[in-house]
Amino acid sequence: MTPETVKYALIMLAAGVGVPILAALNAQLGGRIGSPAAAGAVMFLIAACIAVSVAFLTGQGGRFALIAAQPKHLYLAGVLIAFYLLSISWVAPHFGVGNAVMFVLLGQIIAICVIDHFGLFGARLRPMDMVRLAGIAFMAIGVVLAVRPPT
Repeated sequence: MTPETVKYALIMLAAGVGVPILAALNAQLGGRIGSPAAAGAVMFLIAACIAVSVAFLTGQGGRFALIAAQPKHLYLAGVLIAFYLLSISWVAPHFGVGNAVMFVLLGQIIAICVIDHFGLFGARLRPMDMVRLAGIAFMAIGVVLAVRPPT
């Protein structure tokens, strides 16, 4: 692995560690105030402030002018992150943070394989093979084993 690959892997590992923490914190905030939607709005407001600040601090603030000219379907990403945050904030207190995040991860792996197989959204084409299919199956088995009630 190149140093750049290691750097990217570590950044994404840290992001992955953040997902269940985000879910637990936002679910708790939503429960305390009685509204997962309000908790999600607060989280998005904070995230938007940070993202805008980083854009300007890194000299990329002028790029906001290019947004209006982009294909409108690309904004679906905002809808999807809102769905993720609102659903995990609502489901996690009832289903468990670990259970909720494990199903999210399983969904991500399935979606990744479909996106890669068909080269969707400009992704590099990587056809489904038996090894990837086995990986999905093992992940699904792992999720089922991990979310089952203790014996």
